[in-house]
Amino acid sequence: MQWFSIFAVYFIVWWLTLFAVLPFGLKTQAEENDVVPGSVESAPAKFRAGRVVLATTLVSAVLYGAWLVLSIKFGVGIDTLPQVMPDFR
Repeated sequence: MQWFSIFAVYFIVWWLTLFAVLPFGLKTQAEENDVVPGSVESAPAKFRAGRVVLATTLVSAVLYGAWLVLSIKFGVGIDTLPQVMPDFR
């Protein structure tokens, strides 16, 4: 696999993982009883972008590493997955 393809697939995995990691450890302003006027109660009380980016990077690196090992060492790829949709040809 070329380096650009490796980076592109990792970036997609990272981006999808970001939205899965965002709500972990989130405390809302309503939970903290400190709602800032003009904001929604469900807004984060203290958003820690560094922690979210680090957690996303670690989780996506593990997921991507597992996929890379499965594809290179064991030959698992898109073609080996079972066909879910019927073949209408």
